[in-house]
Amino acid sequence: MMRRNVMLTALKAGAGAAVVVTALTVVSGSAVAQSGGGPLNFLDGLFTGTLTKGNPAPTQPPAAGGPQPWSGEDGASGHPLMTAAAIREAAGNFDNCVAGMWPDAARRNITQDNFQRFTAGLSPDLRIMDLLDAQPEFTKSIWDYLDILVNDNRLAKGREVLAKYKPQFDAAERAYGVDRYIVASIWGIESNYSTQIGDRSVLQSTATLACIGRRQAYFKDEFLSALEILNRGDLRPEQLRGSWAGAFGPTQFMPTAFKRFAVDADGDGRRDVVDNPADLIASTANNLKKDGWQSGQSWGYEVVVPQGFNYMLADRAKSMSFRQWEQLGLRRANGQPFPTSAEKAYLLAPAGAQGPGFLMLQNFRVIMKYNPAEAYALAIGHFADRLRGAPPFVQAWPREERTLSRGERLELQQLLAERGFYRGTPDGQFGGQTREALRNFQASIGAPADGFATSDVLERLRAR
Repeated sequence: MMRRNVMLTALKAGAGAAVVVTALTVVSGSAVAQSGGGPLNFLDGLFTGTLTKGNPAPTQPPAAGGPQPWSGEDGASGHPLMTAAAIREAAGNFDNCVAGMWPDAARRNITQDNFQRFTAGLSPDLRIMDLLDAQPEFTKSIWDYLDILVNDNRLAKGREVLAKYKPQFDAAERAYGVDRYIVASIWGIESNYSTQIGDRSVLQSTATLACIGRRQAYFKDEFLSALEILNRGDLRPEQLRGSWAGAFGPTQFMPTAFKRFAVDADGDGRRDVVDNPADLIASTANNLKKDGWQSGQSWGYEVVVPQGFNYMLADRAKSMSFRQWEQLGLRRANGQPFPTSAEKAYLLAPAGAQGPGFLMLQNFRVIMKYNPAEAYALAIGHFADRLRGAPPFVQAWPREERTLSRGERLELQQLLAERGFYRGTPDGQFGGQTREALRNFQASIGAPADGFATSDVLERLRAR
């Protein structure tokens, strides 16, 4: 689904699912998603942005008898380090590249014996180059995404986990003030409760990405951090397995995130976030606490947005108090009052005017630091509420709407650019700039300016 020092292309690492890109926000730049081998793999094609724990995986099935080999083709990003020739040249220099990181490893107090031991026999996994630059043709809608992640089987397993590890959850809640249901939700969505973690060697994956391709500087830090973990003895090499982008463990820590947040909850001298439930639960809670989790507060509330509402206000940068939102006609979908009137929140409308709205609080922003995609954070918050006993969302999603193909998304951006609304480079990935352009176009034709890209909006652009 990976942590925030990476760049997120999709949401997780592995194979992935995808959400209606038009309605979702992904953080680009230095932030990244964090997951990998778990159910979020299917999210890989879902989000747009840049990459962190894993990216969209091509849809063709693996070759019979083993992992699919590298395609041997240029990467879709067009980056000079992602040409087939550059990849082959870097792969030929892989051993020298790894050996050349010894001085940096020594500065991190990694012993020479351990450096040689853990890097011996490493070879590049070039299949990762295809995953790094994969361009999903289709995406899933946010409602399909939520249906996949928040389901009865996973909820039942989550309740079993909460009961089985109640002492560990009790201790973590006391120590960090983080809601146990959120921690259990992350565990469930990231790895389906440890059943889908990923089986790639984190050392091999991060070494490959540190020496080959367009993200070498970032992954060099991840590779050296993975060596630090092994050098310290927190985990054994066989435990350090996960996504192709290096996320590992049931809640999918990147190596650098492990260094920042992992704790030894049971005092055995190791920070084992893979096989030790106490360390896993406490480390995930510590992560959220250090990112600003507010104890005793919700992540947000489903709201009914009135007809004729100005969706230009549905923006993460436009927080207002609950009192102000109520004055604009918003009400909680379950009919209950907001707990406070002064607390500030922003409005998220992931399916535009046709679907439910949500007022998001500080804790929602914290979940997005764990994985910078609003669809992911919404799934985590909703899953946690369901584990707590809350019902499903009240309002219906516009399930009759189809998602746009990548070609249609490119066309939509190109048409917006031709009409003076979009100033970016069309790439088929819908971020804030595309949604803002779409909103301005919708406003110009008198439609709800919700930034939700539908086939109808595309047809109206084509007609102008």
